[in-house]
Amino acid sequence: MDNTLVLGGTRFIGRHLVDDLLDHAYDVTIFTRGNRENPFADDDRVDHIEGDRTNDTALEAAATTADPDAVFDCVAYHPKDVRAATRIFADCEAYVYVSSGAAYGREVIPKREDETPLNSCTADQATDDSFETYGNRKAEGDRAVFAAAEDGIRAMAVRPPIVYGPHDYTERLDWWIDRVNRFDRVVIPGDGTNLRHRVYVEDVASALRIVAEGGTAGEAYNVGDRRLVTLEEMVELIADRLDTDVDLVHAGPRELAAGEIELDDYPLYRTYPHVLSTGKLAALGWESTPLEEAMGRSVDAHLDSDRDDDDTGPDRKAEERVLGILETL
Repeated sequence: MDNTLVLGGTRFIGRHLVDDLLDHAYDVTIFTRGNRENPFADDDRVDHIEGDRTNDTALEAAATTADPDAVFDCVAYHPKDVRAATRIFADCEAYVYVSSGAAYGREVIPKREDETPLNSCTADQATDDSFETYGNRKAEGDRAVFAAAEDGIRAMAVRPPIVYGPHDYTERLDWWIDRVNRFDRVVIPGDGTNLRHRVYVEDVASALRIVAEGGTAGEAYNVGDRRLVTLEEMVELIADRLDTDVDLVHAGPRELAAGEIELDDYPLYRTYPHVLSTGKLAALGWESTPLEEAMGRSVDAHLDSDRDDDDTGPDRKAEERVLGILETL
């Protein structure tokens, strides 16, 4: 494979994927609507085709223009988009779909690609745009990949959990970095042992490339940090990078009620552990970035930005009411 086409490529996962492909000597074309700033506008190694990936005619034109060997689909949010792409790029050597750990339909630890059932998806869910149906739509996209493979197309899926790192527009991790950077006391929801699998964005990028190079048609591959940490341990890693000491204050539902806060209001909190098995991807030769290094780069990127992220999680004044209650106990 020499020529690659990235559907998306300017915002987050796709942006890091382009960098990874360039680092591995691939020719890269990105296909975007042109609504966002293109970080590769001045890079003559990256071609840009403008168009809407939900428009099949535009996608067919991109296929003709780019003539890719491998296609990476970072912006397929509905099953019909995956079905269209696998049809249009059927002759390519690889089509890799960015799915999600949210595609899994059963709470087990860990979630395994070939064992854990996927979410169902109704006709209404397949065309919905709400957060509530995201996992259903991603699961149906996976099934479209499997169907394409049965027709002889080398289509594969990669399932990340929560993705973090530089250029993360969700700002979920940024909220925690900001808290640790600005305050001496940080509220930790629950007892601090909450466990939610996360994955560094550069590792998602390398996973996509490695699956295109060596993955098996019709297979899905989980990708996630090989070392998992609790929410409290994550905050401690942030504090270490910032070289600061913080007092971590645990607050359960009763204490949080003083600030009219719920556990799920906190970014990256999840009541039941969410853990993906990553052995299948590792067997292809994939490795994850050491956690201290990944977190360090994420913290540094936050400090270089102008984000304060107050709108992502609970208001600080509400948290101060909680801290006041805890001081009296």
